[in-house]
Amino acid sequence: MRLRVSGIVKESIVDGPGIRLVVFAQGCDRACPGCHNPGTHASDGGYEVDLNEITGMAAANPLLRGLTFSGGEPFLQAPTFARLAEMAHSAGLDIITYTGFTIEEILEREVGVGDGFRALLSQTDILVDGPYIAERRTLDAPYRGSDNQRVIDVAATLAQLREE
Repeated sequence: MRLRVSGIVKESIVDGPGIRLVVFAQGCDRACPGCHNPGTHASDGGYEVDLNEITGMAAANPLLRGLTFSGGEPFLQAPTFARLAEMAHSAGLDIITYTGFTIEEILEREVGVGDGFRALLSQTDILVDGPYIAERRTLDAPYRGSDNQRVIDVAATLAQLREE
C-alpha cells in the first residue's frame, strides 16, 4: 500500500509527546486561512511512499515513541493511514492524528461508507481535532495551533460514548 505524502520528518519533538516520526499527508480541501502547511493542499502534489518504507524508518529508530499523522488531511487517505497505524501499533508505537474534522463529524459518518474514517479513528490513540482558525491562534496550547482544537484520548472518549 502507498500513501501520498508531502514529506516525512524522521524525528520530531513538537508533534506530540516523545520523539515521533511525522507523516505529512498530501491533500486537503479545507484551505484554512493562515494554514502553516499550505503546500500540502493540492491532492496531486507530494509523492507516494510505500507503508513498508515508513515502518522501516520507524524501526530504524529505537527512541521513537510513535508516529504522528499530520497534513494535509490524513482522513482523506483514511484506509491507508489506518493500515499504517495498525502496523505501527504492532511494533509498539502509538499514533497521534491531526485532522480538520471534529471527532463528532467523524462519528456521524455512516458506518460502512467505505471511506475508512472509523478505521483510522479506531487506530488513533490521540486525536487533535478541528480546523485551524487564525483568529483563535494560540502559542499556549501544546500540540495545537488554535484554541478551538482539542487533544482527545480516543479510547477513553469512545468508551465514555458507549456508556452513555
